[in-house]
Amino acid sequence: MSHLNDPCPFCDVSDRAILGQSEHAFAMHDAFPVSQGHTLVIPRCHVADLFDLPECELVEVFALVGRMKNELLAEFSPAGFNIGINIGRDAGQTVKHAHVHIIPRYPSDVADPTGGVRNVIPGKGPYTRTIE
Repeated sequence: MSHLNDPCPFCDVSDRAILGQSEHAFAMHDAFPVSQGHTLVIPRCHVADLFDLPECELVEVFALVGRMKNELLAEFSPAGFNIGINIGRDAGQTVKHAHVHIIPRYPSDVADPTGGVRNVIPGKGPYTRTIE
């Protein structure tokens, strides 16, 4: 959790910034997008670890991920998606309020997308088994 003197960027989001919402979660554009349409789904409950949410709220977060994915398909027509969650400093988490990244992917946005999220560790993306 954030220290009381460190304001959480997800705990006081303007209604104008909200792209979609449910009782326990909301979606907004990522402030530092890695692709066109990069969106975050954020639980309203301030927890650092997404898995600290009650199961009913976790289910609602992922239901909103699905809804936002469909909206991104309609608006931007990406060729695919990466879905990412950073939990803990060693996983790259910088905002201590849980959130899910929905990253639209486009043809040729990287030279070789093989391995997708495996690329978070340099050199681990390419592997010998592929699915046709």
